[in-house]
This record gives sequence, C-alpha cells and structure tokens, in this order.
Amino acid sequence: MKVDKDRPSTWKKYDALNCTRCRANCCSMPVEVKAADLVRLQIATNDEVENSIKKLAKKLKKEGYISSYREGTEFFMLTQKTNSDCYFLNSQTRLCTVYEKRPETCRQFPSQVGTRIGFCPVEYK
Repeated sequence: MKVDKDRPSTWKKYDALNCTRCRANCCSMPVEVKAADLVRLQIATNDEVENSIKKLAKKLKKEGYISSYREGTEFFMLTQKTNSDCYFLNSQTRLCTVYEKRPETCRQFPSQVGTRIGFCPVEYK
C-alpha cells in the first residue's frame, strides 16, 4: 500500500534510519509552534514575545513566516509553500534549512507528537 501523508493508517513504523533516505513527507504537513520556537528560529526576540504576542503574530504573518495565530492555545502555524512544503524545507535537497534550530514539534515527531505516535509518512527518494 502506498503511503499517504494525509492518511495515518498508511504510515509506517518509525525508524530513525528512514529519515536519511526519505522525501521528508512530514515536512509537508502543517506545523504548529510556540513562541519559544520562533525565538529559537531567530525570527522573533524574547522582547517581542513578552511585549505583545498579537503584534508579533501580525508582523510574522506580514513577513510570511506564519499563516495564523490562535490566541487561545498560543500556537502559531508556520507558513507552507504552494506545494505544501514547510517554509524551511529546501525543495531540492529535501533537507531542513534550520535543522539545529527546528521547532519542538519537529524534534518530537513522530515519537512524541503527531496524528499516529510512533509512525511516520516515510516515502523514499
């Protein structure tokens, strides 16, 4: 059966070795991040976060880094490219351009977060 990133029932058991030869399907799924992730990514400062989250969200949306902000949960949604890839994914190499600074959601997927914990939408290059 073909893996479909939008159908978790088709995902395969996670194995860290898969990441070295995968097309990075997980990097073409929506990513919610917290303010601390934006600071780590160096697209926001601690001062901006402490002064006004709403103002920061408006600025980051205008700059194209985020597509939305949910005040109730304090989650920011990272922008996706027109092909659904993450803003920070290199389309040619299929590698994360901010890997060392990547958001907590990305660090914990799929072992601790995701639609189907322990499984991922691996598809080989």
